[in-house]
This record gives sequence, C-alpha cells and structure tokens, in this order.
Amino acid sequence: MHPALQPSRPIRELPDELISQIAAGEVVERPASVVRELVDNALDAGATQITLRLLAGGVRLISVEDNGVGIPAAELPIALKRHATSKIDSLHELESVGTMGFRGEALAAIHSVSELSLLSRTAHQDNAMLLDGRSGELQPVARAQGTTVEVKELFYSTPARRKFLKTDNTELAHCVEAVRRHALTRPEVGFAIWHEGKLVEQWRAQQGEGALERRLADVLGDDFVRNSVAVYHQSGHITVVGRAGIPDAARARSDHQYAYVNGRYVRDKVLSHAARSAYEDVLHGQRQPVYALYLEIDPTRVDVNVHPTKIEVRFRDGREVHQAVRHAVENALAIPRTTLLGNPDSAPGLTPTTPAWPNAHWQQAAMPLTGNRVSDLGQLWQPQARTPLMAQEDRPRFVPATDTAGKLGPTPSDSPNHPSGARQGAAPFQGSGDSALPDGTWPLGKALAQLHGIYILAENSQGLVLVDMHAAHERIVYEQLKQQMDVQAMASQPLLIPATFHATAQEVATAEACAEALLELGLEVSVLSAKTLAVRAVPSSLAHGDAVALARSVLAELSQHDASTVVQRARNELLATMACHGAVRANRRLTLDEMNGLLRQMEVTERSDQCNHGRPTWRQLSVRELDALFLRGR
Repeated sequence: MHPALQPSRPIRELPDELISQIAAGEVVERPASVVRELVDNALDAGATQITLRLLAGGVRLISVEDNGVGIPAAELPIALKRHATSKIDSLHELESVGTMGFRGEALAAIHSVSELSLLSRTAHQDNAMLLDGRSGELQPVARAQGTTVEVKELFYSTPARRKFLKTDNTELAHCVEAVRRHALTRPEVGFAIWHEGKLVEQWRAQQGEGALERRLADVLGDDFVRNSVAVYHQSGHITVVGRAGIPDAARARSDHQYAYVNGRYVRDKVLSHAARSAYEDVLHGQRQPVYALYLEIDPTRVDVNVHPTKIEVRFRDGREVHQAVRHAVENALAIPRTTLLGNPDSAPGLTPTTPAWPNAHWQQAAMPLTGNRVSDLGQLWQPQARTPLMAQEDRPRFVPATDTAGKLGPTPSDSPNHPSGARQGAAPFQGSGDSALPDGTWPLGKALAQLHGIYILAENSQGLVLVDMHAAHERIVYEQLKQQMDVQAMASQPLLIPATFHATAQEVATAEACAEALLELGLEVSVLSAKTLAVRAVPSSLAHGDAVALARSVLAELSQHDASTVVQRARNELLATMACHGAVRANRRLTLDEMNGLLRQMEVTERSDQCNHGRPTWRQLSVRELDALFLRGR
C-alpha cells in the first residue's frame, strides 16, 4: 500500500530512547565519530596526555583516557543526559564558542547506541568514581586525576547500522585519522593510539618555540616540512599561519589537506577553494596540493553551530576569509625557494615575521623585473655590467664547445624560428665571459655549461644545480607581463554582429551586477530583455572563438566566485600563453653571461620554482647525492 493511502496516525511525542537514537544517527556515523567527540571533551578538560585504546577497529571497544581536570562524582549521571554540558550557559556564549564541544549531545548519543561507562576523578576527590551507563550504578575505584570513557559494542542496539561498517582495518584507519587531526593543532598534548594491545601511533607533547613545526614533522613526516613553505598572513580580523606544500609535493588525492578554524578541524568549501586557487599559477591538472593551515578569527564572526558533527562552519564574511587564505598561501609560494639555499641549515619556521631575503646584496645586483616587454626579450640576455661583486675572473671548470669562429653555437640569426625579440647575435667566448661569482654567494650558483641546448648546469655551495632554461625564462616573462597588466587594460574587439542568446535569470542578474568585471576581461555583455543577453565585444586574443560559450562560462564563474578572482584567473591564462611563445626556445646556445643573467633573474622572480604549466624549473643535486652515485665513502 502506498504510504499516502495508509490510515493516518495520531500526532504524539517520540520516546526519549528513540529521540536519542535518531540524534545518534547524526552524531555517531562510525567508531571514528566517537573518537572525535571523546577527544574533543578530553581537550576541553585541559588534558596534556590522551591515550586511545581500540578493539576490532573501535567496534568492540573504544577507550579514551586523559589527565584533565576530571568530572565531579555528582555530575557523572548528568553528563549522560541529552543537552547537558558545562561548555556554554547562554546564547552569548553559543555565539562565541571557544571550546571544542558545546552541544551536549555526544555522550548521550553514544550512550544510546553502545554500552558506556564513565570513570573520573578530580583533584579534590579521595578516589575516582565509576558510572555504569546501563544501570546508573556509581562505585569507587582507583585512578589518578582525569577521565576514562569506555564505549563497548558500538551499535549493539541498532544492528542495522552495524552492517554498514567497513572492515576493522578501515575503521581503525578512520580512528587514527580522527586523532591525527587533533594532534596537528595541539602540539602541547601527547597522543597514543593502541589497537588490539599494540601501539599503532604515538606523538609526544612538544613545548617551546617551534613546537607546531615539530608536531607537523612527527605527524605528516619530515618530507612534508622539507617540501613546504611557512605561511603567515594577517588581514583585519583574520590571521593565517601554517605550512603549504610546494607544487612538487602535490598528490593525486586531497588526503593531506588540513584546515583549522580557531583550533577546530573543518571541511569548508570557502577554505578549500581559496587554498586551491592560490596554486593556480604553479599547479595544473588534477594534482592536489598539501597543506596545514590554521585560521584564527574572532569567534563572533564564525558560526560553528551548523552541523551536529561540528566539522562544518559558516563565516559572516566568506569573501574576507577567502581573500585572506588565498593571499596567505600565494605570498608564501611567491618567494623563490632559492632563498633557502643561502642558508640551508635554517628551515623557515612558523613565526609571525615577514620572510626576509637572506642575501639582500644579490637582489640589488640582479637585473630589474619591470619594464621588459615580450618584444624586448633581448634585454634579459645582455651581459651585465660588472659590479665589485663580480670583479675577479674565474674560468669555469667546464665550458661549452665552440665552433671555429669562436661563437657559442647558432645565434638567433641562424635560427629562423627563434622569437623575434631575442638578442641578434651572441658575443664570442674569449675566456672572460664568465662573470666571476664568489662561492656560496649566489643561491643558484654560477653557470658552468649548457647541456643539449636545454639545460643549464650551475655550481653552488650545495653542489650541482640543473635549470630548464625555457621553463625558467617562461616564468620570468610571465611574471613581468602580469606586473605590466596591473596598470593596463585588456584589449577587446567589438563584434560586427552582436551574439545574442537565451539566458537564465541567474545569468542576467550576474551580467548586470558584474558589468565592470566583464569589461576588465574585454567582454561587453548587455541585457536585451529579461531572458536575453547580447555579447557585443570579446577579448582581442579570443576574437575567433565562440562568444556565447565564452560569455556563459565567465558568467558561471562570476556567479560562484569573487569577480576579482575570475578576472585575474582569465587574464593570467592569456598571459601564460603569451609568455610561453615569448620565452627562449630550446637549442638556443647561450653565453655564460646569459646563463648567469637567467639564474640571477630566477633568484628574484616570484614563483620561479615552477613554470606556467606547473613543471619544476630547477633541481638541486647535493655533493652527498653525487658521491652516492659514484659509491664514494663506501
């Protein structure tokens, strides 16, 4: 019988037990949900050591022990009641929550679908008290100060829910991940995880300066810290710190992306989109960046009471948060990693200071970053005027082969396909073309030779540096073009016959609200009627494309994201194409001065570690790695 045809039932109140089990369906999805809620409570109690013990992936037993302040004996029975909590007392406290838990639902929900017991002792009690959740019986037991919550036979009262659980190993992995998320934001707390009597994970408490960075290395591995950059950004009410992985460390999955708001792990579209958009210029395709970002914001400007699991939040000003996170990661990635080569023993820390260039003098000696157009690329390859830093001549250990005329391979005049703006003619090599660079001064070192017309070999204090000259020059030109476009408008071309199309109400509203942003992109879209739009102009470089499809895609972007973000992204794609065509081509033979000029430009160019397509531009081979290739020291 169809539900609508069944006899109507009277409206009545649900039993308390059924209400609790319905609530448990929202709070307790699997053993990891129980672990998350119990660890939240332990942290709110001021614990500095938390131990998790599991059996059968948490299905048979979940035990969380802490050394927090404990629960008074008289409050133990109340702790298992629905909507009972010590975290908040008024609407004002709810609007500015500063604790991990606050809803008062977790213990009651867990109790309704398992066998739960509470064991706790405060500093003022002579002994601990054990509460049996099923019988309500209290009895004295021995225990140091703190609390132990034991959850046995999860979902025993709702066997249908138990059928949806995965294997023990899968559930164990989710439990470990739940603790890992807490460990990454609380370095001052020690964590230990035991499964079936065996120690699975242990992260010791970290204190003092650099505690968070040491915890990141312990939890995510030394490779994460080694292949990431420190993030620090402050904007208005928001502070963003943490570490962002370099593009080379990107993964196929997004399983190493951790975002926190006021110490709480969250999965938020605003934060994830902001972080991903910061990698647009250096990471392409489906690769996922890795990061651990910590957002500090006024609690009154974020609502954490959105979902029973407390893993989702809502910001009062999502655009402000998006801009802060994006700029924080962008600024960190913009600093070339070559700055670390000047002092390799000092890794960047999570300190609230503006990153500094370790070798300020080579900034001044490098060629200027502004004023070069694509048609003037030859300026990048002119030999530099000698400065006191380059006064002494130092013949390279290896030099490129020269022809009988003394020229370094074919010049641009020899190659008809070479970009028209390249320098016309290379200077002959006479033994003095190598600008003598003192050892250990230049992060990317001094050029030694060119390999197959593609790579530049350079020597620095760490060992050997290999540079993809086309990829590196492509990034340099791209960044210069972006600086020039900041003060120039994108050229547009009017259409002889406007392209009209049937538009949705959303598209019409976006076209009206974002008219200025569309003009910045070279698009002119006007409203003809409530359901019709007309494209009257398009960017000059896309004049032969589908005007309607272009307008629809841009309007869809503008409706979902900030207009300035869409404008910048579209402009950057066009500039990247221009830079690729304007960069020096493979098989172009360069003089040592030209090679050194490129290296110096890389050292002061933002994001010079990756080309416009996300490929690395240089690699470092240390002396130790070279020794290993030849079995030296064995």
